[in-house]
Amino acid sequence: MKPADAFLHQARRIALTGCAVSLLAAAAGCTTTTRQVSETRPVMRNSAPSAMSELRIADTALDSGNVELATTLYEKSVQADPKSVPGLTGLGNTLYAVGDFTRAGVYYQKASAIEPNATAPLIGIARVAIHQRRFDDAIATYRRVLALTPNDPLASAGLGAALDLKGDHAGAQAALRQALKTNPGDPLLCVNLGLSLILGGNPREGANVLLDVTRFPAAPPQARQNLALAYGLLGNTEAAAEILARDLPKASVKDNLRYYEIQRARLAQPGAGDVAMVPAPARAAAPAVKAAAVPGAQVQAVSLR
Repeated sequence: MKPADAFLHQARRIALTGCAVSLLAAAAGCTTTTRQVSETRPVMRNSAPSAMSELRIADTALDSGNVELATTLYEKSVQADPKSVPGLTGLGNTLYAVGDFTRAGVYYQKASAIEPNATAPLIGIARVAIHQRRFDDAIATYRRVLALTPNDPLASAGLGAALDLKGDHAGAQAALRQALKTNPGDPLLCVNLGLSLILGGNPREGANVLLDVTRFPAAPPQARQNLALAYGLLGNTEAAAEILARDLPKASVKDNLRYYEIQRARLAQPGAGDVAMVPAPARAAAPAVKAAAVPGAQVQAVSLR
């Protein structure tokens, strides 16, 4: 073989070898890519919210005052499952929030019939009974809840409110103090205990209890209003007016101060022991019976939120 031919032959071998290496590399690259694709799981679109997540959204909406959204979501839950205890209870809560207590009671009763030991609808039933001034029914229902969940703070606060509204202040205070042993510092229990002491003719002790609640920036307005009542009954109208002005317009502040004056005069009479359970002209003291505030609710001296 001539040197030139040998050179050309060698060049062809090198070129073919290079092509083979390139093809192997390409093949290897394709093989790796194919394996990666086969091992990668497809990206799924976000699924629709579950029934439980929608109920949580509804609960949050109701707590924030968006009754319309809460109602829509609870209705959707009940349409999907007519025996949904959380959905039926939620619808009861939305009706309770707007003051339709009779219809709220219907939904609570439906939920309770499906699940007799569910405490949420039972608490709703008791709250409706209080608004309808069926205090014995409310007391019995709250005690049933406490038999199921001993020392539950919401049920204990409701029981205290029902006993106070019935006039049994000693019983209310005993129930609230017992609950505070296992729920120390619970604001709902403290607010109701403070008011119970005021209604029972001991505004000074009631004020001391309420001062422990109102010193926190996030204290509920109800605690401040009850504290103003205590100061008003003690004759400290300046302090009462200052506290009321944080939540009420001037006209309502004047109305409440006038109410306190009437109560002071009544308590000064011989034989008078308890604060009279008569309606106040503006938002004033009220036993707390639920955790979430009802938007726009106007309450009276011893009514409910």
